[in-house]
Amino acid sequence: MRTVTLALLVVIGAAAPALAQDDKRYDVNIGGGAMFPLGSYKDSFNTGGNFAFGATFFITPHIGIQGEYNYDKMSGPERTLGLSATPTALASGTALIQSNQQLHVGLFDLVARSRSSDSAVAGYVLGGGGIYHRMVQLTSPAIGYVTVCDPYWYACYPTATSVDRILGDRSSNDFGINFGGGMTFGHEAKFYVEARYHYVWGPAVNQATATPASSSTVPTNVSSNASYFPIVFGVRF
Repeated sequence: MRTVTLALLVVIGAAAPALAQDDKRYDVNIGGGAMFPLGSYKDSFNTGGNFAFGATFFITPHIGIQGEYNYDKMSGPERTLGLSATPTALASGTALIQSNQQLHVGLFDLVARSRSSDSAVAGYVLGGGGIYHRMVQLTSPAIGYVTVCDPYWYACYPTATSVDRILGDRSSNDFGINFGGGMTFGHEAKFYVEARYHYVWGPAVNQATATPASSSTVPTNVSSNASYFPIVFGVRF
């Protein structure tokens, strides 16, 4: 009997640390915040909003795989372009063009967290790739001809082109990468703050016509690659 009792005590003693370190195998996150376009991207669009919803499955107490959906929207600065009545006439007025871009993003990331779920404060890093559906909407009350070349509008018309041809919706499905990290605060339901860098490879936007009258050399296409940096606040549970 004494031998059996000692054996049970040894088993319980050995199992206790493992159980204490055992983490919940998954969590769900939901949050929102602001997104900041970087580089030349910020010349076409202003700071926007971000919504994130995802779930993480932990292979070990510290390593997990996360799937996440992001919705982002940025409005562009109102842009005033020279407006002419015909393709060959000099500009005699202005055209106000309003723009916005919406992103629907599916991400798959590897997550590494620093502590087990029983810690009140923890940190984590993550990184991976995904598909970025970028849609641009352009509107204007103007009628006439303008000249514009903006790869983030997916429009490049270096000579006078009808405003109607520039307006409307355009979209692209692109591959991108992201990496960053965050902090969690709490136990079962955790408040989190997270920041990530995103880089998206977009299509080359072809110029619609030959080089405009200028001594400078203009490339035959322009890149729509983009980078941005969202900061998200939310809850993991």
